[in-house]
Amino acid sequence: MMRTMPVKKMRIEIFDEEGNRYTISFEGKVTKQKALRLLDIMELLGGVHENMEAEQQIFSSKFSKIKFAVEKNFPYSWFSSKELLLVYEQEFNKPISLSTVSTYLARLTDRGFLMKTGAAHDRKYRMIAGLAQKALKDIRDK
Repeated sequence: MMRTMPVKKMRIEIFDEEGNRYTISFEGKVTKQKALRLLDIMELLGGVHENMEAEQQIFSSKFSKIKFAVEKNFPYSWFSSKELLLVYEQEFNKPISLSTVSTYLARLTDRGFLMKTGAAHDRKYRMIAGLAQKALKDIRDK
């Protein structure tokens, strides 16, 4: 029986100076060249204007906000879902439930963005990309 690979999806949202939202979606084999083409299209549409709020420019979902909070605050260190919840609420000034944070952390782990350790009641997470970046930096510094 032949297994098919899941279709990869990429979506870019752009807001113009009037607050209009443009959404560009791509499904299929996502490559660096195709992603760059989509960014070129975004630039042709006028890009994102500097006077828009950062949250509106970059973050369209709780998932993207969670990922940003991890990248910004825990690039090399272990953290718990409770620690991330506190960072999220400070960063975005919006409440979020611990179960939502845990769900998104599980998804980021399943997608290979995070690694986890410990039992469910004492689980810790760490960015895999951060580990690779730190290892490369350590090698270069030697």
